[in-house]
Amino acid sequence: MPTAELFSIAGEKRTPVELMPSIFAIEPSEHAIYQVVKAYRNNQRQGTASTKNRSQVRGRGRKPWRQKGTGRARAGTYSSPLFVGGGVVFGPSPHSYRERTQKKVRRLALKSALSIKSRENGLKVVEDFALEEPKTRRIAEMLQVCGTKGEKILFVVSESSDAIRKSCRNIPNLTLRHIDSLCVYDVVDVDLILFTRSGLAKTEDMLSL
Repeated sequence: MPTAELFSIAGEKRTPVELMPSIFAIEPSEHAIYQVVKAYRNNQRQGTASTKNRSQVRGRGRKPWRQKGTGRARAGTYSSPLFVGGGVVFGPSPHSYRERTQKKVRRLALKSALSIKSRENGLKVVEDFALEEPKTRRIAEMLQVCGTKGEKILFVVSESSDAIRKSCRNIPNLTLRHIDSLCVYDVVDVDLILFTRSGLAKTEDMLSL
């Protein structure tokens, strides 16, 4: 049975939390992770890169110089790719890079990524807490007592209040995610995942369906 270290908000170690083997201890599918991460990154692209070919370049269409007698190479138009300011050959044009992946592949990829993190001791859990007002220092102290110094961290919560969001946004190498927006790219892009107790429970509920 896989487990994860459990800390209180004050940094006290509690009894380790048992993790669901069907989510945190499966045989990982690296191909599913590759497919989902590739699709995610492609879907972030705007696809607006654009160049003009020789028919779209603005300018004269007349012949630069006569065909013979000058000693220079033949030239037909200033819009030729051979001239500065001429058209671009095989340049990019606006198009969509969007990719779709099946829901079962996304779920398999997320379980695989979480299983790899669990196997590498990259998961920790902290007891639920509440902030009445934004306190960056309190979040920073919590991360320090949990032993996360210098690591790239993904903090997963079940309820993202405005106070928690504002408290986390100014801490380097910390990404805050609500359980509903958790994705494979977030998991593979960090060194450590820190769940709240309720965030872990909701993750298991979501992926065990």
